[in-house]
Amino acid sequence: MSQTHPHSQPILTSIAAHLYVRDFKASTDFFTAKLGFTIDFVYGDPPFYGQVSRDNARLALRSMDESFFAADIREREDLLSASITLGSADEIRQLFLAYQAADVPIAQPLRDEPWGAKTFIVKDPDGNLILFAAPAT
Repeated sequence: MSQTHPHSQPILTSIAAHLYVRDFKASTDFFTAKLGFTIDFVYGDPPFYGQVSRDNARLALRSMDESFFAADIREREDLLSASITLGSADEIRQLFLAYQAADVPIAQPLRDEPWGAKTFIVKDPDGNLILFAAPAT
């Protein structure tokens, strides 16, 4: 039997960003074949909702028939749909090179940020921008 301490707070253990997609199958194929994620589950007949994950990163995918963003606002405003962190500069370099070799659409190449991070951004088939970040050193 576990005891609760009177001043303990609930602990948040994970997060899943939600991405809106037009073609559910094309999206799951992209995340699995290009980005190395695995499918955790799909729901619906035909499938319209599901989750993909890689290590501790989880992304929920929701199929939408309607436009969910105005025209090119994501590109104009650099609107990120998800941010995924890695542990080191070596890991992010390795991941960037692997994605580049797999012809993943790169919206922003690997770069050093003024706040001490290395980042790059990929674009999924629906234009969702996904940031990958790691400490610069």
